[in-house]
Amino acid sequence: MPAYVIGHLREAVPHPEIAEYIERITATFEPHGGRFLVHASQHEVAEGSWPGHVVVIGFPGMAEARAWWDSPAYQEIAPLRSRHIEGDIILVEGVPEGYDPRATAKALRESIPAE
Repeated sequence: MPAYVIGHLREAVPHPEIAEYIERITATFEPHGGRFLVHASQHEVAEGSWPGHVVVIGFPGMAEARAWWDSPAYQEIAPLRSRHIEGDIILVEGVPEGYDPRATAKALRESIPAE
């Protein structure tokens, strides 16, 4: 099942370390099967607010996403970003091929106490 690393990164003042981070990051996730799905893209807020930028990196599975996040290669460059850009980053498992949300709705309905 695919997994994703999703970053919601706030606006930052340009800094040489951010440029270095961007130059080096691909080499840290490619060995784990990762690839950018969203990066340096414009987004449109449809509801609520979303200041900053969105980054999504796709991986074959959660094990690969965790292995990348914990890797010495990534941990070496992570401070280049975190010193200059505030944000939230999550690792999330995707849904399997053929996922049907109606099964989730059914389980939810069954968990609701009868009135």
